[in-house]
Amino acid sequence: MSTEITPCGRVMLVEDDADIRAMVGMLLELEGYQVVSTSNGGDALKILRDGERPCVILLDLMMPVMNGWQFLAEQAQDPAIAPIPVVVMSGDGRGREKPAVARAAGFLKKPIDLQTLLNTVQRFARA
Repeated sequence: MSTEITPCGRVMLVEDDADIRAMVGMLLELEGYQVVSTSNGGDALKILRDGERPCVILLDLMMPVMNGWQFLAEQAQDPAIAPIPVVVMSGDGRGREKPAVARAAGFLKKPIDLQTLLNTVQRFARA
């Protein structure tokens, strides 16, 4: 029996740390979300431009290839994906002061409180 996943049940996780990516992804999947994961902003943009439409993007800032600030700048320039809300995840609390991050829909400080993470994702999934 297959169930149809609505776009509202999809989360994109952009995180270069494999352990964090696996743990957050597993937690979200256990909560019933379909998770699309990638390790850098460049891959995330490609996936989004190929048609993926999550209800929210969880975005690390410090990543190789394309970091979170670069991702946010590119996303803002693409009308097809600009409306997708982004929640920034970072261990650097000062990062939230930067203009691109200030436009994000939310900010989660690492280490991430799991209940806060779930509440944040649920807020966008139910919108």
